[in-house]
Amino acid sequence: MIKNYWKKGGKQKRIVIIGLLVLIITLFVLRDDYQPALLFVRKYIFVILLSAIVLFFGLRRFRNTASGGSRIGVLVMMMLFFGTLYIAGWHFKMYDYMKTYNVFNNLNKIEINELPLTQNERIQPLRNIYSMANESVGETKDVSLPHLVRVDGLNKWTMAIQPTEKYVWQGMSDNTEEVFAVSSTTPFPRFSSENRISVTFSIGESLKFSRNTYNAVVQRFNPWMLFNYEPSDTFYMKNDSGKWVEVVSLIKWKGFLFPYPTFGGVMVVDSGEHDFNDYLERVTIGKGTFISPVEMQNHPYLTKQNTLSEKVSRLQAESLKFLGGFSDPLPWNMKTAVKIPNLPNDQNQQPFVTDFDFSDTKVSAYSGLYHWFGLEPVGDERTSLTYSVFVPADGTDALYYYDHASKKQGYAGVSAMPLKVIESRKEYDWSVNKPVEFRPYIKDIAGRKRMFFLGTVSAIRDESAQFDGSATPDLALIDSEYRDVVWIDAKHPSQWEKTVYDQLNEAWRSSEGIGYYFVDETKTIETAQKILDSIKSIPAVDKESLQIEKLQRQIDSIKALEVEKSIIKSVDISVENVKIKKDNEFAWAVVGMIRNLTSSKLKGYIKIKFINDKGDIVYNAMTKVNDGDFINSNQASNFEYYTEPENFKGVTDFSIDFIKE
Repeated sequence: MIKNYWKKGGKQKRIVIIGLLVLIITLFVLRDDYQPALLFVRKYIFVILLSAIVLFFGLRRFRNTASGGSRIGVLVMMMLFFGTLYIAGWHFKMYDYMKTYNVFNNLNKIEINELPLTQNERIQPLRNIYSMANESVGETKDVSLPHLVRVDGLNKWTMAIQPTEKYVWQGMSDNTEEVFAVSSTTPFPRFSSENRISVTFSIGESLKFSRNTYNAVVQRFNPWMLFNYEPSDTFYMKNDSGKWVEVVSLIKWKGFLFPYPTFGGVMVVDSGEHDFNDYLERVTIGKGTFISPVEMQNHPYLTKQNTLSEKVSRLQAESLKFLGGFSDPLPWNMKTAVKIPNLPNDQNQQPFVTDFDFSDTKVSAYSGLYHWFGLEPVGDERTSLTYSVFVPADGTDALYYYDHASKKQGYAGVSAMPLKVIESRKEYDWSVNKPVEFRPYIKDIAGRKRMFFLGTVSAIRDESAQFDGSATPDLALIDSEYRDVVWIDAKHPSQWEKTVYDQLNEAWRSSEGIGYYFVDETKTIETAQKILDSIKSIPAVDKESLQIEKLQRQIDSIKALEVEKSIIKSVDISVENVKIKKDNEFAWAVVGMIRNLTSSKLKGYIKIKFINDKGDIVYNAMTKVNDGDFINSNQASNFEYYTEPENFKGVTDFSIDFIKE
C-alpha cells in the first residue's frame, strides 16, 4: 500500500518521508509512554509466544477444514487450551509460582547459625514519620514516602518536599526544592530548618510529564534496557562529594521461561534547576547516570546503603518456601512452606529496613542496613517464626537466613505480636490505637542473644485512615521466646536492656539457671570505707573487738565477691597461639587458645584490646571461649573474633583478659 502510494509522484513521496520522520520522532520522544507495553511483552514473552503459536495453527486448521463439525472441534480445543492457561496460570497463580521458583534457583542463599545483633534502633515507624512530615508542610506541598538511608554515617529518614499532585500547573512548572532528613534513632523527630535541607531537583515523583522521575529515568534507557529494566523506589541521599542526589532503584528482568525480577543497579540523578537545556535533555535522552550492581562497589555512598527495591526483596524472601523442594508449597504438601505475614492494621508491611551488626556471626556479611523478613507457616492459624531473612539493602548478591524451626526454638512470629500487646494493656481504647510495625530487636542480654520485637502504638483517625505520629510514642518489646510484653520509655533507649532484664530476669533464672546481671557495681575500697566509717559510731564496750571482727569478715566477703567477678590471674590460665587470620577479604579474625591451669573447670569469655605501636587501645571486643562451654583442667580451647579489616590498621599487639562466668 505504501509502495503504491510512493509511486504516485513527488508530493506523495514527501508526505511519506515527513510521516516517517514524525513517526520516528514520536516513538523516540514518547518511549516512556509505551515502555510499560514493551515490559509487559518481556515479562510474559513465553506465554505470548505459546499463545500466538497455538492461535496461528488453530486458525490455520480451522480455515483448511471443510466440515462444520471439525471446525467446531478446533474452536472447542482452542477454548479449552486458553481456558486451561488462564485457570492454571492466573486463577491458581501457577505462573507466579514458577516465577518465584526461578528466583529461588538463582538466589545466593547463605544459612547462618547465629543471629546478628541489631544496632541504631529506629524508634518511630515509617507511617508515623510520614504523618508528622505532612503536618510540617503547606497546602501546595506533598511529601514523598520516607526511606531509611545512611547519611553522613547516620541512619536517617529522607523524603522530598515536592509540589502537590492536586494542582497540575505546579507539577509542570515548580521544582522539588527541599528534602527532609530526620534522624531515625531519636524519639523526638524534628522537621524544622536544620533537618529541612534546601536542594533543587528538576524532576520529582509528583511532577508531570517529562519532569516525572519515572518518565525521565525511562527516557535514559537504551533500547535493550527498555525491554528489560523498570524504575522502582526513589531514595534521597548524599553522594561521596557530600551533594544530595536522587537515587532510583532499578529492577532487571531475567530469563525466558517465566522471567523473574532482580536488582538491576541504580540511576543517579544530580540536583539542578529546571531550564530550557534541562528540558531538551529530559525529552531527548532523559536524566540520570546508570550505575550497574558491579560498579556500585566503586561508589562508597552506595555500599551498605538502602537502594534495593522492596518488590525484589519480598520475592526473594518468599522464594524460601521452596527450601523443602519444588512441590512442597503445593496444597497437598506444605511441610516447610512459609509466607510473609501481612498484618491488616499495619500500613507498612514487611520488609522492615533494620541496621544489623554481623561482626560476631562468622560470615562475610557487612554490618549495615538490611531488609528483614520474619517468615511464618502458610496457615492463618500458625504464627510461629520459621525463618529470619536478611536481604542486603544495597543489592549485594546474597540472602542470609536463620532457621528457627529446625533449631526448635519455638519463637512467636510477627503476626502473633498485636494480640499480645493488646492483652498487656486492656485499658487502652484499641479501636483508635493500633500496635504496628513489629521490627526485630536482637540483643545480648543476660549471657546470650535474645530476640524481641519492637512495636509502636499509633493512633488512627477514622476519617483519614492515616496514622497520627507522636514525638513520644508508646513502645513495647515482646520477648519472642517467653511471650512477655515489656513497655519501655522511648526517651531513654539506653535503659531498654536493663528494663527488659528487670522484668524478665526471674523467669530467665528459673528457666535457664542464669546468674545476676546489671548489678550496681560498688568498688570494694568504697564499701570497706563505709563499713569502717560506721565503726566510729560503735560504743567502746568489751564486745568492740568482736564487732570489728564481724565487720572485717564482711569486708573479706565483699573482696572475695569482687575477686570472683574479676579477671582471672595469669597463674590460672595461659593465652597461647594468638594470631591474625586473614583468609577472608571482608572479615579478619583474632584467633588463639586459652589453657585452664586450675584444678577445676572454667567457663567464660575474653576481652580483647587492640593496641597500636604507641601503646594506645584503638579497639575493644569480647568473645566467648569454647563457644561458651566449660574448659576442663589443663585443657586448652580456642577463641576467635571476626571484625572488619580496617579495625586492624596500625595494630601491633593484643591484650587478652579471661573473664570467668
